[in-house]
Amino acid sequence: MGANHTEAPILEALARYRNVDELGFTPPGHKRARGADPRAREVLGDAVFFGDVLANGGLDDRLSGGRVLTRAESLMADAVHADHTFFSTCGSSLSVKAAMLAVTSPGHRLLVGRDAHKSVVAGLILSGVDPVWVEPRWDASRHLAHPPSPAAYAKAFAEHPDADGALVTSPTPYGAAADLGGLAEVCHRLGKPLIVDEAWGAHLPFHEELPTWAMDAGADICVTSIHKMGSGLEQGSVFHLQGDLIDPAELASRADLLGTTSPNVLIYAGIDAWRRQMVQHGRELIGGALELATRTRTAIEAIDGCHVNDAEDFCGPGLAADFDPLPVVIDIGGLGTSGYRAADWLRAHHHLDAHLFDHRRISTQLTHADDERTTARLLTALRDLSAHVTDHADLRDAPEVAVPSPADLRTDQALLPRDAYFARHAKVPANEAVGRIAAEMITPYPPGIPVILPGERLTEPVLKYLVTGVEAGMFLPDAADRHLTTVRVVAEP
Repeated sequence: MGANHTEAPILEALARYRNVDELGFTPPGHKRARGADPRAREVLGDAVFFGDVLANGGLDDRLSGGRVLTRAESLMADAVHADHTFFSTCGSSLSVKAAMLAVTSPGHRLLVGRDAHKSVVAGLILSGVDPVWVEPRWDASRHLAHPPSPAAYAKAFAEHPDADGALVTSPTPYGAAADLGGLAEVCHRLGKPLIVDEAWGAHLPFHEELPTWAMDAGADICVTSIHKMGSGLEQGSVFHLQGDLIDPAELASRADLLGTTSPNVLIYAGIDAWRRQMVQHGRELIGGALELATRTRTAIEAIDGCHVNDAEDFCGPGLAADFDPLPVVIDIGGLGTSGYRAADWLRAHHHLDAHLFDHRRISTQLTHADDERTTARLLTALRDLSAHVTDHADLRDAPEVAVPSPADLRTDQALLPRDAYFARHAKVPANEAVGRIAAEMITPYPPGIPVILPGERLTEPVLKYLVTGVEAGMFLPDAADRHLTTVRVVAEP
């Protein structure tokens, strides 16, 4: 008998809990809003508190006899063509670490695309895994990284045949996608598992005009964030498994090792509801979003100084294998301002928040939740930005960021990330740090791809890039000194 996707086991269990007036002498201490500050109830609404119940001994009985979570996970696995699915309330930052630790172990090697998110690097630090970095496909003219090619991973495996597997990020936050089918073939020819950090690809299984979904491409483990391109709440993540290279019990154990023992049922419910929504209406909803994105892209392209990066910009020999058009990436270099200043101006003057921003771009992510009203407001704001830049010097005189060439951007790894991170460290002025080994991760955010990793030897071009980036408005949330007057380095003997 096929899966019944009209069901939403977690939502239905929450409704039952409410309808029978279950009385809990358990956490959470607000006791279904009764103890919450009235001012919080006024802002958040009582529904938030009513849905905030224990997973076991609340949503389900103490032995999980109703199999509420298990049934919801099984339905999700069926919806996206996986053998097993696991829900996480700790975001894909946890899910990708669990996936890594199910594939490899301390002291072992793992092939990792160097455009990985900082959560992957955090996994390397915690685990002591030795990364073999695989170079992205660099677009030197646009100063942008696309996912590495299958050939690059094949070369890395040839040089490091003891590597336990491979990890790739696809799609990137900019919408560029890897050749996952080719990469899965490279891995499986050697009997190695492939992890895909597909945090930005929750919507991919539900429309054929989008890049290939990792499970359909043959990946072994896929991590995706339901809150990014889906309808889930923040921190809602799932990871999927297929094939026989990874034991499901091992993956579950790794997730249990890292995860919380107090999962937020509201996040579970958001994941469960999104799966049902997508199975029943996903093709229609995402199809509408794709049509809206096409119209919006055309309209933005007509605005002076704005160029919307499209498949012609991102795909082709030496570039990305595929492209998701919903992250609307706008190159504003023609306006003579930076993405940092443009994003700040849009928020201050139009109450509009860009998704990504860098020295020359802003990205305005569309989903199935957008419509003609939201995109009309976006277009009005961008037209106003274009006119304002022409008439006012406050946006045009943005500090220049010294963006390195791809060759200069890459640094030598002198120590394992874990060894450098936990080593005795010192703070040195940034202008004296050239040649020293970094003891911290330094990551422009968003999108959260580290420029400097613990264990890498610092170079003048990379430091100059970050220092001038901070002066231009770059945000470095994980640096010990966010102003980058000093850098944390491994202490010399």
